[in-house]
Amino acid sequence: MEQKYVMAAIDAALKAGEKILSIYNDPASDFEIERKADNSPLTIADRKAHEAIVAILNDTPFPVLSEEGKHLGYETRREWDTLWIVDPLDGTKEFIKRNGEFTVNIALVQNSVPVFGVIYVPVKKELYFGIEGAGAYKCSGIVSWEGDGVALEKLIGKSERLPLKEVHDHLIVVASRSHLSPETESYIADLKKKHGSVELISSGSSIKICLVAEGKADVYPRFAPTMEWDTAAGHAIARAAGMEVYQAGKEESLRYNKEDLLNPWFVVEPKREH
Repeated sequence: MEQKYVMAAIDAALKAGEKILSIYNDPASDFEIERKADNSPLTIADRKAHEAIVAILNDTPFPVLSEEGKHLGYETRREWDTLWIVDPLDGTKEFIKRNGEFTVNIALVQNSVPVFGVIYVPVKKELYFGIEGAGAYKCSGIVSWEGDGVALEKLIGKSERLPLKEVHDHLIVVASRSHLSPETESYIADLKKKHGSVELISSGSSIKICLVAEGKADVYPRFAPTMEWDTAAGHAIARAAGMEVYQAGKEESLRYNKEDLLNPWFVVEPKREH
């Protein structure tokens, strides 16, 4: 993984976060909420974040698949062995509710596998990043990064390695704040039968995957629709932290740049020993 691409993605995520916050924190701001074809909301912040990210990633050799960009047909995408998968503002509903639980997601995917990911939580100024073979990290209190050739080493030096040494004597499950399906509730009920004490915590956007990578939660079941850009960055961070994002009921992990960009249901948990 070339350092310049890692730093380009981190710079893009931070600049997108800055654009989002300028709208989020402006009391006079009109979010300009529109409805997409699937009835999900789209705001001016989604568009501004997309523009900021693409302006940087377009200088790399890899094509960009963004939630807010043009989605080229599979006959074109199937030729891409390496690509960026981006969600400029993950958790638009949380953004509109002003609860702070939204993120910027950028992943680099090679041969259907996310090998690098960055997730930025603008309101908390928290940056998560994971690099295949180099580990996963969390950097707190960061708003910008104008780096030089050793920028990545400096950033890692300012960051905590994931997972953190979290100690809890019971199972912690993280679930969606906006999408808790009956199937997810049933899965959690089965965990309670198996483990006795189970604590349920709720969160929005890709923060849920970060909480498992961080060690603050043990498992994140998602038995409701998600798209590839919702999970690719978190998946890369989870993998770098020793976790995995498994297709529900299977041993296979999620794959990316598929013909259908909809994910199957999945569970995020520590990597299974075979």
